[in-house]
Amino acid sequence: MSHAELDSPEPIPGGETAPAAAARKRPKPGERRVQILQALATMLEQPGAERITTAALAAKLDVSEAALYRHFASKAQMFEGLIEFIEQTLFGLINQISTQHEDGAQQLRAILTMLLSFAERNPGMTRVLIGDALVTEADRLQDRINQLIDRLELSIKQCFRTAIAQGRVPPETDPAARANLMMSYVQGRWLRFAKGGFKRMPTDLLGAQAALLIF
Repeated sequence: MSHAELDSPEPIPGGETAPAAAARKRPKPGERRVQILQALATMLEQPGAERITTAALAAKLDVSEAALYRHFASKAQMFEGLIEFIEQTLFGLINQISTQHEDGAQQLRAILTMLLSFAERNPGMTRVLIGDALVTEADRLQDRINQLIDRLELSIKQCFRTAIAQGRVPPETDPAARANLMMSYVQGRWLRFAKGGFKRMPTDLLGAQAALLIF
């Protein structure tokens, strides 16, 4: 994974002796969970990747499948871990944007840019956001993604309401309809990025198209 990184393990300090480093074979508490999620996200970044099995994931980490199940009860829980990370990251950034920008139109542009940039930096997670990586997994995972999308749309709707109250967009603007349009645009960009082998960047033409979506 790159990018909007999961918390990564701390490097071994340079002053640590080689024998001491070799002696610490077991990861620190919580470290292996992070490594598993990082490996899963990395495997999802492969264009056209087939269904990821726990056997393949274990092989990538050079551990046994039993070792995976000591940290996650199922593969579904691994995907839930990724979805939780996505949720925390996206809504944390939306909160930052709302704090930094009082102008509703600026909030909308910043959120739009952030949602597309997040996908661009995290192609594997984009496959989770569009449901492509969840087709053969538990139904509850897609339900959770659907809820995440609905929450994002509600956040955008509130920004449109703010922009209307501030006179930044026409008063006759329907905030629900415009929020739905913007979220549909974002999902379409995510989909083209993932289905096109991560070649066409989600932020292409954003500067020209953002104005059409907001004003």
